[in-house]
Amino acid sequence: MSEMPWQGAVGARLGNEAEGYLLWQATIAVAEERAREFVRPMDWLTASQRVEIEGHYVTDSLNRARQDLERIAARCVSLRGEYELRYRKLRLRCVAWALAVCAGLALAAAVALTR
Repeated sequence: MSEMPWQGAVGARLGNEAEGYLLWQATIAVAEERAREFVRPMDWLTASQRVEIEGHYVTDSLNRARQDLERIAARCVSLRGEYELRYRKLRLRCVAWALAVCAGLALAAAVALTR
């Protein structure tokens, strides 16, 4: 059975979303673990203070992670635009060279036939 063209795109999008979700869940788990490690030596804190500080630590860590991801995503979009422009210019240059070579060969053939 052949795959419809849109199925590949939907599958790739779904895969990217699942991967993004799993990466974000891992980021949350790391932030929570680091928060626990941060407050561990502070044995003078009450349980509610410990929970509050851990919550602030996790929130701050996730905000920073989100900012980093947004900055990386923006840079990826920028790079994609730059590379697409370079590719377009290279493709035009290659076509121009191919046309020039073909024109040169046609001219050489025409000159050779006229002799």
